[in-house]
Amino acid sequence: MRNSAPYIAAFFFSLSLLSTQGCAPTQKQEGTGEYFDDTVITTKVKAAILHEPMLSSAEINVETFKGAVQLSGFVSSRESIKKATEVASKVTGVKSVKNDMRLK
Repeated sequence: MRNSAPYIAAFFFSLSLLSTQGCAPTQKQEGTGEYFDDTVITTKVKAAILHEPMLSSAEINVETFKGAVQLSGFVSSRESIKKATEVASKVTGVKSVKNDMRLK
């Protein structure tokens, strides 16, 4: 009987390489780390909007994908749209802001 330890080790090494591929990001899908980074950015943007007296956080939806923040919802003035975009762009980690907000 041969020593099967090298084959078993190679099998588990190959298995571990294959399993980590599931966490790798693609152009349209985030990796695990990026997902958590985007969740943190979304939370920070929502908090910044909440702390801005001119804005109503209930009116503005925030989504983040790979650092790009998308703002949507219905707001009462053009100034609110401008201010929300400004506030979001100042948050650490935000790479760009896409404004999809509409006036009521």
